[in-house]
Amino acid sequence: MLFCLSVIHSHEYIYTATSGIADFPEFVVVGMVDGQKVNYFDSQTMKMVPRADWVSGAVDSDFWNRNGQTATGTHQAFKNNIEVLKQRFNQTGGVHTFQQMLGCEWNDQTEEINGFQQDGYDGEDFVSLDWKEQRYISPVQQGIITVQNWNKNTAQFRSYIRYQCIEWLKRYLQYGKSSLEKTVSPQVSLLQKASSSSVTCHATGFYPSGVTITWMKNDQEHHEDVDLGELLPNEDGTFQRSSTIRVTPEEWKKNKFSCVVEHQGKTMTANEIRTNPVDQTKPIQSSFVDTNVGGNALQVM
Repeated sequence: MLFCLSVIHSHEYIYTATSGIADFPEFVVVGMVDGQKVNYFDSQTMKMVPRADWVSGAVDSDFWNRNGQTATGTHQAFKNNIEVLKQRFNQTGGVHTFQQMLGCEWNDQTEEINGFQQDGYDGEDFVSLDWKEQRYISPVQQGIITVQNWNKNTAQFRSYIRYQCIEWLKRYLQYGKSSLEKTVSPQVSLLQKASSSSVTCHATGFYPSGVTITWMKNDQEHHEDVDLGELLPNEDGTFQRSSTIRVTPEEWKKNKFSCVVEHQGKTMTANEIRTNPVDQTKPIQSSFVDTNVGGNALQVM
């Protein structure tokens, strides 16, 4: 019997408006499909441009001009949003940011769809959409007015998700199939600055973005004193992520620690993980290189 694994695809736009920052665009728009940048706009160039070679084949000739004009109008709306929020938060000058991420997800096997929207002001959550309940919510008092207004017309956003966002996602997937379905395995390194410092397991250069980093202690999953970093994009469209563990040198000597990285069903083997020990007497040497890594030491720091 043949089983097909479902894949959840995503299409989103990330809007960022700022005020009070010199020599920086007041407004930036980035369009993404499955974590890959597909188009870009900023208020300095006032142009919507492709960020992937295959995108031009998926759109009509007037797409860039039409969407550039739309983004210009959205820029003004976001500038107004900042002014409104400054009043609500009793602020005057200074640097302020308003960000919005909205888009959709589609399961290519079950056909299930999901819509999402998250708004933030000055780095804090402001308003978000509960897709299942079809309503907006806010964790702050200043967002209540916005929530009340937007909840009067959730049907408009629902229509956008179902009839525009999802259709564009499917179109992009069709034209960008070879690029979007590529798989690039991560490069993994173990980094330690000193014998008494923490150890970081750093995975980079992988695509798509789904990756699991797990620390093991004596062949058992270990979660104590482990900090998992955020997923970050690289300039080439790939991703990076780190997981750092804090353990005393004494603990390193008494136990066997290892980092396990899984990506697209593949688990990195011991000789595929690099390390940077500068002193053969350090605990990372006995714990990672001799026991788990076994590869050539790489001086990376």
